[in-house]
Amino acid sequence: MLTEKQEFGDWPLKRLMTEVVGTGIKSAEDMSREQATDAFRRIVAGEPDETTLGAFWLANRWKRNTPEELAAFLDVMLESVERAEPKADPVDCGANYDGKAETAILGVAAGAVAAGAGTPVVVHGGDRIPSQKSPAYKDVLDELGVTTELDPEESAAMVDETGFGFYFQPAFNPAIDDLYDRRDEMGVRTFVNTIETLANPAGASVHLGSFYHLTFAEKVIDTIRAAERSRFDRAILFQGMEGYDDIRPGYTKVAEWADDGALDDVMNDYEIETAELGMDFEYDDLAVDDIAADSAAITEAVLTGERTDQFRDAVLLNGAFRIYAGGDADSFEAGLDAAERALDDGSAAAVLTDLQSF
Repeated sequence: MLTEKQEFGDWPLKRLMTEVVGTGIKSAEDMSREQATDAFRRIVAGEPDETTLGAFWLANRWKRNTPEELAAFLDVMLESVERAEPKADPVDCGANYDGKAETAILGVAAGAVAAGAGTPVVVHGGDRIPSQKSPAYKDVLDELGVTTELDPEESAAMVDETGFGFYFQPAFNPAIDDLYDRRDEMGVRTFVNTIETLANPAGASVHLGSFYHLTFAEKVIDTIRAAERSRFDRAILFQGMEGYDDIRPGYTKVAEWADDGALDDVMNDYEIETAELGMDFEYDDLAVDDIAADSAAITEAVLTGERTDQFRDAVLLNGAFRIYAGGDADSFEAGLDAAERALDDGSAAAVLTDLQSF
């Protein structure tokens, strides 16, 4: 919130609208890092009036933000994120906070499988986030009886005790949570939907995310590269269902980047075909009626071995990617083998039991 002592730069949003981003679709210019930083500091402080903020968000949506602008927004956000790092270095799963509307959420089951195989996993989010306001990780965990409204230190303890952790946005990222009402009034996604998935409340070194188009994956990776406060030195993104961190069945692209000596700060992209892995199912085969309740029921049934259908295959697929992302498998195929062992020997089911008793 705005305080009397708070000072900003020379770029109030009205000036940015009239001189830079709001001059028209063809004539709008990109902001400098200084301008973008000043703009978002004003936004999180609550300085702009509702009309100006809405116009600024729409202008940026039409103009399309550059990685440099997104990195500036991200760095401002990370200044106020309350990190609580577990002893483990988990895989940070940055699914879209505004959820899914058509298909099952598989990440809880996939995360339990990865944790059962020895790869700790962290997910994070809020409660019915705009613009879609659909069920997300929190809703599935709530249905499973897992405590979700934790402070960051409790979330870190959950990771270390169970191998899986949920971080609640109002607790670790209150500056973004304070924007909820204004985002809700917009009715469309803004750049906040992109940067909040990179909040990294556990201080992880690896980010797992998703994209619709490869150009967006490149933009996210370039944003991580340009952000001064980001902790990530590796990112793996894939084409996800509904933009979520559930791999799209069939043909899908994967983008992988590392600045840890593995890929020498270069992004590689490649393709996988789920049918070639013995997983012959389609998008519609993963559709459900009640996203939260059905996803929770599927999670329990897959982890306990009651379901051996396409949902089991999809959970194995997503668990394998988390194991590979965490560096606990040299290849995706090796990750798939590890995921199957964790599911078959009961290790994954034990993770869910531990979460429910945490």
